Amino acid sequence: MGMLSGGAALFVNRPEFGRSPRGARLARMEASPHYVNGQFQNLVPVQVMNEKSGENRLVATAKFLFGDKSALSPAEPMLSSRTDLRQLAPARDAAVWMGHSTFFLQLGGRKILIDPVFSPYASPLFFINKAFPGSNVYTADDMPELDVLAISHDHWDHLDYPTVMALKPKVKHIVCPLGVGEYFEQWGFDTRLISEEDWDSEVKLAEDFSIHILPSQHFSGRFLTPNPTLWCGFAFVTPARKVYYSGDGGYGEHFKAIGGKFGGFDLMLGENGQYNMAWHAIHMLPEETARAAADVGAKLLLPAHSGKFALARHPWQEPYRELLRASRDKGYKLLTPEIGEAAYLDGEQPRQFDAWWERMK
Repeated sequence: MGMLSGGAALFVNRPEFGRSPRGARLARMEASPHYVNGQFQNLVPVQVMNEKSGENRLVATAKFLFGDKSALSPAEPMLSSRTDLRQLAPARDAAVWMGHSTFFLQLGGRKILIDPVFSPYASPLFFINKAFPGSNVYTADDMPELDVLAISHDHWDHLDYPTVMALKPKVKHIVCPLGVGEYFEQWGFDTRLISEEDWDSEVKLAEDFSIHILPSQHFSGRFLTPNPTLWCGFAFVTPARKVYYSGDGGYGEHFKAIGGKFGGFDLMLGENGQYNMAWHAIHMLPEETARAAADVGAKLLLPAHSGKFALARHPWQEPYRELLRASRDKGYKLLTPEIGEAAYLDGEQPRQFDAWWERMK
């Protein structure tokens, strides 16, 4: 028994699990109006798991681990088209989707990497949340020097320890919500590189470049402690372009507020996938992703949070099919590049991408 408990202690004390925020960082967190009774709260109280759905976490986990998984991931490697990120013309604004919620952005010549996960698993365990075959076409070595590493929250499919450590020599600045900086400090990053703020805060990195940390309706934690750090979306703003990244989260009135505050966006990178009615409050259905894009006034919508990991029980192609259907009567254009294809934002008419998921089994 002692050996078992000792092994468990060694496992959870691995550096990738992180440590609890402390000192001046904890004091800043405690001063936030969103930090109540030792944990962060959403703008509107919601349940992570809706017990009325007939499921609890134990039941949902059992179904996911032991249920039929035949439709959850593709039967053949993901389609991809690798863009050489170092060869992107600095004057061109572009977004490159790298699977799930990892995006490379070039805006005003600055290079931004969002929620990078280049590992084969989005989990501390090698047999849980395995990446789809062919979805890991980029590594840290493929990245140019990064002006910004933006991390929306601390879940394993957004904050990946091996990826972050591999990127460490290339990162000039980190932007994240309150508490998340503790991971980077523990992992040996220079604290002078970390901008860590509350919702509705602006991180002004230059006169012509700002990143805004914005609310989302989600939760956080890498093990048993609930909501120890904040979660967020981002707005990346230059004189020529405004890009909104929703982060993870359920549908809410915050989208209309964000649209009103910024007067619309050139592009929304919007969560679309890993949903279930049991946790509907903290992940959007595709029709809600479409509604959120309309709420924020997006001209273009590029879906995130799908195409790499099966974290829910819907068929892997369903988020794309349903979002395409839900987007037909909306005022934005839906962009659906393959992994690694560049979507340029500075042309008169963005490229028409095909429904690549229909060319796969």
